[in-house]
Amino acid sequence: MKNRTSLRPMVLTAFFAALTAVLAQIQLPIGPVPFNLAVLGAFLAGMLLPPLWSAAAMGVYLALGACGIPVFAGFQGGPAALLGKTGGYAAGYLFIAGFTALAVKHSGRIPFVLAGMAAGLFVCYALGTVWFITVTGADVLSALGWCVFPFILPDAGKACAALLLGRAVNARLAKAGALG
Repeated sequence: MKNRTSLRPMVLTAFFAALTAVLAQIQLPIGPVPFNLAVLGAFLAGMLLPPLWSAAAMGVYLALGACGIPVFAGFQGGPAALLGKTGGYAAGYLFIAGFTALAVKHSGRIPFVLAGMAAGLFVCYALGTVWFITVTGADVLSALGWCVFPFILPDAGKACAALLLGRAVNARLAKAGALG
Protein backbone atom coordinates (compact mmCIF):
# COMPACT_ATOMS: atom_id res chain seq x y z
CA MET A 1 0.00 0.00 0.00
CA LYS A 2 2.87 2.39 0.75
CA ASN A 3 4.33 1.86 -2.74
CA ARG A 4 0.98 2.64 -4.38
CA THR A 5 0.72 5.90 -2.45
CA SER A 6 4.20 7.05 -3.45
CA LEU A 7 3.85 5.85 -7.06
CA ARG A 8 0.58 7.69 -7.81
CA PRO A 9 1.96 11.25 -7.76
CA MET A 10 4.93 10.21 -9.88
CA VAL A 11 2.69 8.62 -12.49
CA LEU A 12 0.36 11.63 -12.51
CA THR A 13 3.34 13.97 -12.78
CA ALA A 14 4.52 12.09 -15.87
CA PHE A 15 0.97 12.08 -17.23
CA PHE A 16 0.58 15.86 -16.91
CA ALA A 17 4.01 16.47 -18.45
CA ALA A 18 2.95 14.29 -21.41
CA LEU A 19 -0.49 15.92 -21.61
CA THR A 20 1.10 19.37 -21.72
CA ALA A 21 3.40 18.19 -24.53
CA VAL A 22 0.40 16.96 -26.53
CA LEU A 23 -1.61 20.12 -25.85
CA ALA A 24 1.34 22.27 -26.97
CA GLN A 25 0.99 20.77 -30.45
CA ILE A 26 -2.59 21.96 -30.81
CA GLN A 27 -1.64 25.38 -32.03
CA LEU A 28 -2.56 28.32 -34.19
CA PRO A 29 0.45 30.38 -35.32
CA ILE A 30 -0.80 33.96 -34.95
CA GLY A 31 2.47 35.82 -34.58
CA PRO A 32 5.82 35.49 -32.84
CA VAL A 33 4.20 33.49 -30.04
CA PRO A 34 1.87 30.71 -31.21
CA PHE A 35 -1.52 30.19 -29.63
CA ASN A 36 -1.59 26.66 -28.19
CA LEU A 37 -3.22 24.69 -25.41
CA ALA A 38 -0.15 23.98 -23.25
CA VAL A 39 -1.38 26.48 -20.66
CA LEU A 40 -4.43 24.25 -20.22
CA GLY A 41 -2.09 21.40 -19.25
CA ALA A 42 -0.43 23.59 -16.62
CA PHE A 43 -3.80 24.63 -15.20
CA LEU A 44 -5.01 21.02 -15.11
CA ALA A 45 -1.84 19.87 -13.35
CA GLY A 46 -2.48 22.54 -10.73
CA MET A 47 -6.09 21.48 -10.32
CA LEU A 48 -5.35 17.78 -9.92
CA LEU A 49 -1.92 17.52 -8.28
CA PRO A 50 -0.47 18.83 -5.01
CA PRO A 51 1.66 21.99 -5.39
CA LEU A 52 5.09 20.35 -5.48
CA TRP A 53 3.97 17.63 -7.88
CA SER A 54 2.17 20.05 -10.21
CA ALA A 55 5.29 22.19 -10.51
CA ALA A 56 7.33 19.00 -10.95
CA ALA A 57 5.09 18.00 -13.88
CA MET A 58 5.89 21.27 -15.61
CA GLY A 59 9.56 20.85 -14.67
CA VAL A 60 9.57 17.44 -16.34
CA TYR A 61 7.92 18.98 -19.41
CA LEU A 62 10.63 21.67 -19.55
CA ALA A 63 13.43 19.17 -18.94
CA LEU A 64 12.20 16.91 -21.73
CA GLY A 65 12.16 19.87 -24.09
CA ALA A 66 15.59 21.04 -22.95
CA CYS A 67 16.98 17.56 -23.69
CA GLY A 68 15.80 17.84 -27.28
CA ILE A 69 12.54 15.94 -27.16
CA PRO A 70 10.11 17.91 -29.36
CA VAL A 71 7.50 18.72 -26.72
CA PHE A 72 7.23 22.47 -27.27
CA ALA A 73 4.78 24.06 -29.70
CA GLY A 74 5.46 23.12 -33.31
CA PHE A 75 7.33 19.98 -32.24
CA GLN A 76 10.32 22.00 -31.11
CA GLY A 77 12.82 20.87 -28.53
CA GLY A 78 16.38 21.43 -27.41
CA PRO A 79 18.14 24.21 -25.55
CA ALA A 80 17.68 26.64 -28.44
CA ALA A 81 13.90 26.24 -28.25
CA LEU A 82 13.87 26.72 -24.49
CA LEU A 83 16.20 29.70 -24.68
CA GLY A 84 14.38 31.18 -27.68
CA LYS A 85 11.81 33.94 -27.71
CA THR A 86 9.03 31.85 -26.13
CA GLY A 87 11.13 30.08 -23.49
CA GLY A 88 10.11 32.46 -20.73
CA TYR A 89 6.46 31.65 -21.28
CA ALA A 90 7.17 27.92 -21.14
CA ALA A 91 9.08 28.43 -17.87
CA GLY A 92 6.05 30.33 -16.59
CA TYR A 93 4.05 27.09 -16.67
CA LEU A 94 5.80 26.20 -13.40
CA PHE A 95 4.07 29.17 -11.78
CA ILE A 96 0.70 28.53 -13.38
CA ALA A 97 0.65 24.96 -12.09
CA GLY A 98 2.13 25.82 -8.69
CA PHE A 99 -0.08 28.81 -7.91
CA THR A 100 -3.18 26.96 -9.06
CA ALA A 101 -2.32 23.96 -6.89
CA LEU A 102 -1.61 26.18 -3.87
CA ALA A 103 -5.01 27.84 -4.26
CA VAL A 104 -6.75 24.46 -4.55
CA LYS A 105 -4.89 23.13 -1.52
CA HIS A 106 -5.45 26.15 0.73
CA SER A 107 -9.05 26.91 -0.12
CA GLY A 108 -10.53 25.14 -3.09
CA ARG A 109 -13.23 27.82 -3.32
CA ILE A 110 -13.81 28.94 -6.89
CA PRO A 111 -12.89 32.64 -6.43
CA PHE A 112 -9.70 31.71 -4.60
CA VAL A 113 -8.71 29.14 -7.22
CA LEU A 114 -9.40 31.61 -10.02
CA ALA A 115 -7.23 34.16 -8.20
CA GLY A 116 -4.42 31.59 -7.94
CA MET A 117 -4.76 30.83 -11.64
CA ALA A 118 -4.68 34.55 -12.48
CA ALA A 119 -1.59 35.07 -10.31
CA GLY A 120 0.23 32.19 -12.00
CA LEU A 121 -0.75 33.48 -15.42
CA PHE A 122 0.42 36.99 -14.51
CA VAL A 123 3.84 35.65 -13.47
CA CYS A 124 3.97 33.60 -16.67
CA TYR A 125 3.17 36.66 -18.77
CA ALA A 126 5.69 38.81 -16.89
CA LEU A 127 8.50 36.25 -17.08
CA GLY A 128 7.75 35.45 -20.70
CA THR A 129 7.50 39.06 -21.79
CA VAL A 130 10.76 40.05 -20.10
CA TRP A 131 12.45 37.05 -21.73
CA PHE A 132 10.88 37.86 -25.14
CA ILE A 133 12.13 41.46 -24.92
CA THR A 134 15.61 40.28 -23.90
CA VAL A 135 15.87 37.81 -26.78
CA THR A 136 14.24 39.89 -29.53
CA GLY A 137 15.01 43.46 -28.52
CA ALA A 138 11.34 44.39 -28.91
CA ASP A 139 9.94 47.33 -26.96
CA VAL A 140 7.54 46.67 -24.09
CA LEU A 141 4.37 47.80 -25.85
CA SER A 142 5.10 45.73 -28.96
CA ALA A 143 5.93 42.68 -26.85
CA LEU A 144 2.68 43.02 -24.90
CA GLY A 145 0.75 43.46 -28.14
CA TRP A 146 2.27 40.34 -29.68
CA CYS A 147 2.61 38.10 -26.64
CA VAL A 148 0.08 39.02 -23.96
CA PHE A 149 -2.97 40.98 -25.08
CA PRO A 150 -4.14 38.44 -27.71
CA PHE A 151 -3.83 35.64 -25.15
CA ILE A 152 -5.66 37.05 -22.14
CA LEU A 153 -9.20 35.97 -23.07
CA PRO A 154 -8.22 32.56 -24.50
CA ASP A 155 -6.09 31.84 -21.42
CA ALA A 156 -8.96 32.90 -19.15
CA GLY A 157 -11.12 30.43 -21.04
CA LYS A 158 -8.51 27.71 -20.52
CA ALA A 159 -8.45 28.53 -16.80
CA CYS A 160 -12.24 28.21 -16.57
CA ALA A 161 -12.19 24.95 -18.54
CA ALA A 162 -9.48 23.55 -16.25
CA LEU A 163 -11.42 24.68 -13.18
CA LEU A 164 -14.58 22.92 -14.32
CA LEU A 165 -12.81 19.80 -15.53
CA GLY A 166 -10.54 19.60 -12.49
CA ARG A 167 -13.42 19.95 -10.05
CA ALA A 168 -15.42 17.31 -11.93
CA VAL A 169 -12.51 14.87 -11.95
CA ASN A 170 -11.77 15.47 -8.26
CA ALA A 171 -15.45 14.96 -7.37
CA ARG A 172 -15.55 11.76 -9.40
CA LEU A 173 -12.36 10.46 -7.78
CA ALA A 174 -13.64 11.35 -4.30
CA LYS A 175 -16.91 9.53 -5.02
CA ALA A 176 -14.99 6.49 -6.18
CA GLY A 177 -12.75 6.64 -3.10
CA ALA A 178 -9.65 7.04 -5.27
CA LEU A 179 -8.24 10.13 -3.57
CA GLY A 180 -6.86 8.52 -0.47
